[in-house]
Amino acid sequence: MRNILILGGGTAGTIMANKLAAALDDKEWRITIVDGTEEHYYQPGFLFVPFGIYRMRDLVKPRRQYLPGNVRFIPSGIDIIDPGTKTVKLTNGTPLKYDYLIIATGANIHPEQTEGLLDEEWGRSKFDFYTPQGAERLSQFLKGWQGGRLVLSITEMPIKCPVAPLEFLFLADEYFTRRGMRDKVELHLITPLSGAFTKPTSSRVLGEFLERKGIRVTPDFDLGRVDSKEKKIVAWDDTEVNYDVLVSIPTNMGDAAIARSGLGNDLNFVATHRETLMAEGLEDVFVIGDATNLPTSKAGSVAHFESEILFQNFLEHIDGRPPIAHFDGHSNCFIESGFDKGMLIDFNYDTEPLPGEFPLPGVGPFTLLGESRVNHYGKLMFRWVYWNLLLRGMELPIEAEMSMAGKRV
Repeated sequence: MRNILILGGGTAGTIMANKLAAALDDKEWRITIVDGTEEHYYQPGFLFVPFGIYRMRDLVKPRRQYLPGNVRFIPSGIDIIDPGTKTVKLTNGTPLKYDYLIIATGANIHPEQTEGLLDEEWGRSKFDFYTPQGAERLSQFLKGWQGGRLVLSITEMPIKCPVAPLEFLFLADEYFTRRGMRDKVELHLITPLSGAFTKPTSSRVLGEFLERKGIRVTPDFDLGRVDSKEKKIVAWDDTEVNYDVLVSIPTNMGDAAIARSGLGNDLNFVATHRETLMAEGLEDVFVIGDATNLPTSKAGSVAHFESEILFQNFLEHIDGRPPIAHFDGHSNCFIESGFDKGMLIDFNYDTEPLPGEFPLPGVGPFTLLGESRVNHYGKLMFRWVYWNLLLRGMELPIEAEMSMAGKRV
């Protein structure tokens, strides 16, 4: 019997477990998935918690509920990955042998990486919304906040769901408007990017949208430290921005086991072939989702598109054939823009987000780089799609390869 070991039971790892379990004979194959927690969170929903749109209990389900019965689940952390002996040692010392390894260990925030960010004011005047605890603390704080300067600071790229900071500000604009206190709140985006987003066209469109909503943007800000006493953030060039409340997107890093194993870069992301999704320089190892070092978004849609490619290439690989499927960096993201409207962007390695219609030219129903109510409902509907279709590895109507249909260059 041959062993497939999947490290990480998040979006990417769960999809792959379901796809492989359905395709392989369980008399010949044993699939094991390892993750340190029993809970599976719908992470895109964290964005909505601070504004009372979702509650955390709406976003969490038992991890085992989404794994096939013939997949062994081990609730454990990971200590060391040793590709030389094809062994993974768990935090309790148990060794697991594998024939094929899929690394899906994801990414998490690390506020301790920035001087002064993680101190006694964390959760009091400084918050995140990328974790369950952070989103809930921020929700409680905003309910009683009487106004002032709210600064959203992106520490460095890459981050999970790179449009989420913009969505937070759009929803904050709506939240404070509906509470009748928008004139008492200054919203300010601080970003290391040269504009509102990573690509020129979408950066211009989204930057203009922020401006229309009265949200200030300070680009090219490389955060060096946070001064909690003075309530200010300081860049490496000594530029300062004051805040009354700081919403931080801290440094995002891969799993610490990647660092302990010597397999990652300085942010613990694994070197991955950008098309085949095979780990660079490692035998019988694939990487998927936020764990990769690929120059594409760390988002659920990317994990979905990558899973289609990895699945095809994995089946070729175990039969001794070269990979035939090629990942093009496809990313597809709804952007909640407030007041029951949303945007949509669709892009890949070579093509930036463009205006148009998706998925059908002239029909849509979704609008690319433009606001619509349909986009908003698409964003909300995706939670059902996630739990009932995506995680279970089922076929979805959006192809892994990006299409230019409907896009206006």
